[in-house]
Amino acid sequence: MPAVSDVACVPKRRIGRVVKSNSHCDYVVQVDDATDVTAAPTPEDFGFSQFVALENDQRHWAVGLVYNSQLFNPLFLNSGPRLSSEPDPLFTPDLIQETRTLLGVILVGTMVSGAQGNYGVHGIPRVVVPVNTPVRQMSSEAIYQFHRGPDGHCQFRYYTHLLRAGGLFANQLAYQVLSDLVSSSLFQDTDKRALAILCKELAWKNTISTMG
Repeated sequence: MPAVSDVACVPKRRIGRVVKSNSHCDYVVQVDDATDVTAAPTPEDFGFSQFVALENDQRHWAVGLVYNSQLFNPLFLNSGPRLSSEPDPLFTPDLIQETRTLLGVILVGTMVSGAQGNYGVHGIPRVVVPVNTPVRQMSSEAIYQFHRGPDGHCQFRYYTHLLRAGGLFANQLAYQVLSDLVSSSLFQDTDKRALAILCKELAWKNTISTMG
């Protein structure tokens, strides 16, 4: 597996880090907040269907998609005694904000480098991503590279995997990804038409399923 510098995924802002996994391709990412980094990510950085790169300075591990989110608040339904007013930071210097935003990320492949440049290998990655691996938003360039095969042609081979492992919103996730790829300026001519046909087919299937 090539190092991050070899793959040149060109990731953007860091979103958070891996904290656990539900399966080999289903990971939970804890979003960074102001206590973790000086410039915390905004909600737009980790929205539904956002492509992310799971990698550190030594290794690129996987490419994933945000398919779900969960707000963790330990104070919810807490029946214990509470303060009658907001705590004074002067007398409670060790008070920690325990609310967290957790993301469900499905792994859809990896980035590798070849003779014709960087390209994506679609499917379930073979290796296990370690806990605390940084997770970063992918740039448009990296997303384009991930959807190129070793021959330079457009590919979308994780489509079936996405429908099977994308959770309750799998159909909507696949449709959103396809719609974003079609509306972007990343692909042209034949590649763009192929993605548009697949997008229309999925939209038709979603419409039929809601009528059944």
